[in-house]
Amino acid sequence: MAAALDLIAEHGVGGMSLQMIADAIGVTKAAVYHQFRTKDEIVIAVTADELGRLEKALLIAEAEPNRAAARKLLLDDVIEMTVARRRWVATLQFDPVIIRLLGEHQPFQEFMTRLYAVLLDEDDDIEARVSAAVLSAAIAGAVANPLVADIDDDTLRAALLGITRRMLDLRE
Repeated sequence: MAAALDLIAEHGVGGMSLQMIADAIGVTKAAVYHQFRTKDEIVIAVTADELGRLEKALLIAEAEPNRAAARKLLLDDVIEMTVARRRWVATLQFDPVIIRLLGEHQPFQEFMTRLYAVLLDEDDDIEARVSAAVLSAAIAGAVANPLVADIDDDTLRAALLGITRRMLDLRE
Protein backbone atom coordinates (compact mmCIF):
# COMPACT_ATOMS: atom_id res chain seq x y z
CA MET A 1 0.00 0.00 0.00
CA ALA A 2 2.81 2.42 0.85
CA ALA A 3 4.57 1.68 -2.42
CA ALA A 4 1.35 2.18 -4.37
CA LEU A 5 0.72 5.45 -2.54
CA ASP A 6 4.21 6.73 -3.36
CA LEU A 7 3.94 5.68 -7.00
CA ILE A 8 0.49 7.19 -7.45
CA ALA A 9 1.69 10.44 -5.86
CA GLU A 10 4.71 10.50 -8.17
CA HIS A 11 3.19 9.27 -11.45
CA GLY A 12 -0.57 9.55 -11.04
CA VAL A 13 -2.83 6.53 -11.44
CA GLY A 14 -2.38 6.51 -15.22
CA GLY A 15 1.41 6.41 -14.93
CA MET A 16 1.52 3.70 -12.25
CA SER A 17 1.44 -0.01 -13.00
CA LEU A 18 1.22 -3.26 -11.06
CA GLN A 19 4.75 -4.02 -12.28
CA MET A 20 6.02 -0.76 -10.81
CA ILE A 21 4.52 -1.70 -7.44
CA ALA A 22 6.05 -5.16 -7.64
CA ASP A 23 9.46 -3.69 -8.47
CA ALA A 24 9.21 -1.15 -5.63
CA ILE A 25 8.55 -3.82 -2.99
CA GLY A 26 10.72 -6.55 -4.49
CA VAL A 27 8.06 -9.11 -5.40
CA THR A 28 6.65 -10.49 -8.60
CA LYS A 29 3.80 -8.87 -10.47
CA ALA A 30 1.81 -12.05 -9.76
CA ALA A 31 2.19 -11.43 -6.01
CA VAL A 32 0.70 -7.96 -6.40
CA TYR A 33 -2.00 -9.31 -8.69
CA HIS A 34 -2.87 -11.89 -6.02
CA GLN A 35 -3.80 -9.05 -3.64
CA PHE A 36 -5.23 -6.59 -6.17
CA ARG A 37 -6.59 -7.58 -9.56
CA THR A 38 -6.68 -4.05 -10.98
CA LYS A 39 -5.25 -0.59 -10.48
CA ASP A 40 -8.76 0.52 -9.59
CA GLU A 41 -8.79 -1.87 -6.61
CA ILE A 42 -5.43 -0.49 -5.51
CA VAL A 43 -6.63 3.10 -5.76
CA ILE A 44 -9.74 2.35 -3.70
CA ALA A 45 -7.70 0.44 -1.09
CA VAL A 46 -5.03 3.13 -0.79
CA THR A 47 -7.61 5.90 -0.58
CA ALA A 48 -9.68 4.01 1.99
CA ASP A 49 -6.53 3.46 4.05
CA GLU A 50 -5.58 7.13 3.89
CA LEU A 51 -9.06 8.39 4.75
CA GLY A 52 -9.35 5.71 7.42
CA ARG A 53 -6.77 7.72 9.32
CA LEU A 54 -9.55 10.23 9.92
CA GLU A 55 -12.16 7.68 11.04
CA LYS A 56 -11.32 7.89 14.76
CA ALA A 57 -11.31 11.68 14.67
CA LEU A 58 -14.63 11.66 12.85
CA LEU A 59 -16.20 9.33 15.43
CA ILE A 60 -14.98 11.57 18.26
CA ALA A 61 -16.30 14.68 16.52
CA GLU A 62 -19.67 13.05 15.79
CA ALA A 63 -20.00 12.18 19.50
CA GLU A 64 -19.08 15.69 20.68
CA PRO A 65 -22.26 17.49 21.80
CA ASN A 66 -20.78 20.96 21.25
CA ARG A 67 -20.91 21.42 17.47
CA ALA A 68 -18.28 24.17 17.36
CA ALA A 69 -15.88 22.04 19.42
CA ALA A 70 -16.60 19.06 17.16
CA ARG A 71 -15.83 21.11 14.07
CA LYS A 72 -12.56 22.41 15.54
CA LEU A 73 -11.44 18.92 16.59
CA LEU A 74 -12.14 17.44 13.17
CA LEU A 75 -10.71 20.41 11.28
CA ASP A 76 -7.48 20.10 13.27
CA ASP A 77 -7.15 16.44 12.27
CA VAL A 78 -8.07 17.06 8.63
CA ILE A 79 -5.45 19.78 8.35
CA GLU A 80 -2.86 17.72 10.23
CA MET A 81 -3.33 14.83 7.80
CA THR A 82 -3.49 17.09 4.75
CA VAL A 83 -0.25 18.84 5.59
CA ALA A 84 1.53 15.63 6.60
CA ARG A 85 0.45 13.95 3.35
CA ARG A 86 0.60 16.99 1.09
CA ARG A 87 2.23 15.17 -1.82
CA TRP A 88 -0.52 12.55 -1.84
CA VAL A 89 -3.31 15.10 -1.30
CA ALA A 90 -2.55 16.86 -4.57
CA THR A 91 -2.94 13.58 -6.43
CA LEU A 92 -6.06 12.59 -4.51
CA GLN A 93 -7.71 15.92 -5.26
CA PHE A 94 -6.78 16.28 -8.93
CA ASP A 95 -6.07 12.87 -10.54
CA PRO A 96 -9.00 12.20 -12.94
CA VAL A 97 -8.95 8.44 -12.34
CA ILE A 98 -9.13 8.89 -8.58
CA ILE A 99 -11.90 11.46 -8.91
CA ARG A 100 -13.92 9.08 -11.10
CA LEU A 101 -13.37 6.03 -8.89
CA LEU A 102 -14.17 7.80 -5.65
CA GLY A 103 -17.21 9.45 -7.19
CA GLU A 104 -18.56 5.96 -7.90
CA HIS A 105 -17.49 4.39 -4.58
CA GLN A 106 -20.42 4.43 -2.12
CA PRO A 107 -18.37 3.96 1.10
CA PHE A 108 -16.24 6.96 0.13
CA GLN A 109 -19.32 9.06 -0.54
CA GLU A 110 -20.82 8.08 2.82
CA PHE A 111 -17.59 8.87 4.67
CA MET A 112 -17.30 12.27 3.01
CA THR A 113 -20.95 13.07 3.76
CA ARG A 114 -20.30 12.36 7.46
CA LEU A 115 -17.04 14.32 7.43
CA TYR A 116 -18.55 17.41 5.88
CA ALA A 117 -21.70 17.17 7.98
CA VAL A 118 -19.47 17.83 11.00
CA LEU A 119 -17.12 20.33 9.38
CA LEU A 120 -19.84 22.42 7.80
CA ASP A 121 -22.53 21.77 10.42
CA GLU A 122 -25.08 21.59 7.63
CA ASP A 123 -27.48 19.09 6.12
CA ASP A 124 -26.61 17.20 2.95
CA ASP A 125 -28.17 19.65 0.52
CA ILE A 126 -26.85 21.40 -2.58
CA GLU A 127 -25.42 24.36 -0.70
CA ALA A 128 -23.71 22.08 1.82
CA ARG A 129 -22.17 20.04 -0.98
CA VAL A 130 -20.87 23.15 -2.73
CA SER A 131 -19.53 24.44 0.59
CA ALA A 132 -17.80 21.09 1.14
CA ALA A 133 -16.28 21.21 -2.33
CA VAL A 134 -15.01 24.76 -1.74
CA LEU A 135 -13.50 23.84 1.63
CA SER A 136 -11.91 20.69 0.24
CA ALA A 137 -10.49 22.50 -2.76
CA ALA A 138 -9.18 25.32 -0.60
CA ILE A 139 -7.33 23.03 1.79
CA ALA A 140 -6.00 20.62 -0.84
CA GLY A 141 -5.19 23.40 -3.25
CA ALA A 142 -3.28 25.27 -0.59
CA VAL A 143 -1.02 22.36 0.35
CA ALA A 144 -0.43 21.46 -3.30
CA ASN A 145 0.26 24.98 -4.50
CA PRO A 146 3.87 25.75 -5.50
CA LEU A 147 3.63 29.03 -3.58
CA VAL A 148 3.78 27.07 -0.31
CA ALA A 149 6.22 24.34 -1.33
CA ASP A 150 9.02 25.93 0.70
CA ILE A 151 6.90 26.47 3.83
CA ASP A 152 7.60 23.96 6.60
CA ASP A 153 4.75 21.76 7.83
CA ASP A 154 4.29 23.47 11.21
CA THR A 155 4.02 26.94 9.69
CA LEU A 156 1.71 25.76 6.93
CA ARG A 157 -0.48 23.87 9.42
CA ALA A 158 -0.84 26.94 11.64
CA ALA A 159 -1.70 29.20 8.71
CA LEU A 160 -4.26 26.74 7.32
CA LEU A 161 -5.90 26.32 10.71
CA GLY A 162 -6.25 30.06 11.11
CA ILE A 163 -7.63 30.58 7.61
CA THR A 164 -10.06 27.65 7.63
CA ARG A 165 -11.31 28.51 11.12
CA ARG A 166 -12.11 32.00 9.84
CA MET A 167 -13.81 30.49 6.76
CA LEU A 168 -15.97 28.31 9.01
CA ASP A 169 -16.54 31.13 11.52
CA LEU A 170 -14.76 29.18 14.27
CA ARG A 171 -12.76 32.01 15.75
CA GLU A 172 -11.20 31.44 19.14
